[in-house]
Amino acid sequence: MIFEITSEFLEDLKSLINLGNDTQIKKIFKEVHYADIAEVLDELSFDDAIYIIKLLDSEKTSEILTELDEDIREKILENLSAKEIAEEIKEMDTDDAADIIGELSEERQERVINALEDVEYAADIKELLSYEDDSAGSLMAKELVKVYETWTVAGCLRRIRGQAKEVTRVHSIYVVDKEEKLIGRLSLKDLITAKNEQKIAEIYIPKVTFVHVNEHDEEVAKIMAKYDLEAIPVVDDNHILLGRITIDDIVDLIRDEADKDYQMAAGFSQDVEVNDTIWELTKARLPWLILALFGGFISVSVLGSFNGAMDRFPELFFFTPLIAAMAGNVGVQSSAIIVQGLANDSLKGSLFKRLLKEIAQGLLNGVVLAALLMSAGMLFLGFPFKLGITVAISLISVIIIASIIGTFIPIILDKRGIDPALATGPFITTSNDILGIIIYFSIAKLVLGF
Repeated sequence: MIFEITSEFLEDLKSLINLGNDTQIKKIFKEVHYADIAEVLDELSFDDAIYIIKLLDSEKTSEILTELDEDIREKILENLSAKEIAEEIKEMDTDDAADIIGELSEERQERVINALEDVEYAADIKELLSYEDDSAGSLMAKELVKVYETWTVAGCLRRIRGQAKEVTRVHSIYVVDKEEKLIGRLSLKDLITAKNEQKIAEIYIPKVTFVHVNEHDEEVAKIMAKYDLEAIPVVDDNHILLGRITIDDIVDLIRDEADKDYQMAAGFSQDVEVNDTIWELTKARLPWLILALFGGFISVSVLGSFNGAMDRFPELFFFTPLIAAMAGNVGVQSSAIIVQGLANDSLKGSLFKRLLKEIAQGLLNGVVLAALLMSAGMLFLGFPFKLGITVAISLISVIIIASIIGTFIPIILDKRGIDPALATGPFITTSNDILGIIIYFSIAKLVLGF
């Protein structure tokens, strides 16, 4: 049964908190999934959320903290002591614990880590915090099941039972040599069907996909998606097994990257959420709006340079918004397709072939749209043939150029290590608007002779 948060449920819960009925509150949340409890806390006041966090046992609240909205979690952590935070994170896998601690100031990080009783666990967290934010090392967890090639099957099974207690989900069993270097993986089926006296070296699978600890996190996501992996081991320069990355971390990464790319395409300079303050929303939107304003000013200046055409061909200006809009729309469409291809690593083939393809499809789209526009203008608006030809040629030219720009700007940005999502939205729209107006009036000047 799916847990549903209703206004009646929230009111009853608030009443229980006000009455201090801890027994009933614990009973309510006993069988509720931690992700649902996190949603409940998001709906409560900050004081009520703190009350429940301190009331429930750390095994459940540790999971809840990982699901909470970052802003709410930050406020909760500010009101917990270093010892209380340590009590919460000791129940987490090392990757989740490192993520939580990483949100604290350096001073509080040190105090929380020092408050951890498990010295090895604390050392693992410190190691994870040392890696770059966008690297495989920052995604990995230290918990995994590994066996040595020299072990027998019987000995391996005994040791695996002990290791598995510390691992939330056992996706794979990794095989290492005496120097801790990753040499393969072990099939559970092969393990349980092998003879007790057999060595692991006789039954393990030497082929194993892995990533380097400094590999970029987006590249890790591509590899796991390509090979349909639920987990992937992480190694260092010496091929020593350091940890593993699981699919849940990759799903979170893909979601965060999608949110970031969407906001960048929509014209936000930083991460924002609907509940952010007016000042935070303004800071995120204003830079791109200033760019759009600057682009609009350039467009006005371009139009001003063709003011001689106003007296002789005032009809030209009726089509100016249409030409600019088509340039922007076509550019955004083209760039969105390329950004998507770059994101999922499906962009293949030579640049020259892609150039020819964009010119061909731009020409086809342009001819169809120009024919429709020219026919409508001449039949219903009574525009002269020469003016119709001018608009038609301009529209075809603008669509072809906008397609090429929208295609190659993201590719160029990607090759220079810049997020290609920057090419979509206000950036590509504004630049193509300006270019569309220049092309339109330049062609009009050639055809109409003003």
